[in-house]
Amino acid sequence: MKAPMYVQALNPDEQAGIEAGLRSSNAFTLRRSQILLASSREQRPKEIARNLGCATQTVRNAIHAFEEKGLVCLKQESSRPKTVQAQFDQAKCEALRALVHQSPRTFDKATSQWTLSLAAEVCFEQGVTVSQVSIETIRLALKRLGVGWQRAKHWITSPDPDYPRKKP
Repeated sequence: MKAPMYVQALNPDEQAGIEAGLRSSNAFTLRRSQILLASSREQRPKEIARNLGCATQTVRNAIHAFEEKGLVCLKQESSRPKTVQAQFDQAKCEALRALVHQSPRTFDKATSQWTLSLAAEVCFEQGVTVSQVSIETIRLALKRLGVGWQRAKHWITSPDPDYPRKKP
């Protein structure tokens, strides 16, 4: 069995910094300070999590962050991704436009009307995207093309010559 996980022995500066964090108006700083002080009293992560009403992994993350960064870990970092890769570049956007100009039945789907989730599914199946994307990603790609999704339903037409007569 692994030994319990605790923070290292705190020096007076670290102790003072963590205790100052207990008076912080920032909830993140307060919670991290509570976790670190409890850990310095040799409470186990599971016990700390139960007492504070958080996940055990949150406690472990706080302890690891303190071991790596020291008191800097009391300040919340940005949750924004470090890098962002667009799923749809211009070529893929055009492939999406060509895809939704066809009937879903062309792709062996049971419906004749596109939905955003259906478009995401077919994009993945046809290799336009490397993984299944969200409907929001599809909506934004269509928006970049200047196509609102409500408008898209109107310009999708059937190759059937009698389509205008049959259209409800």
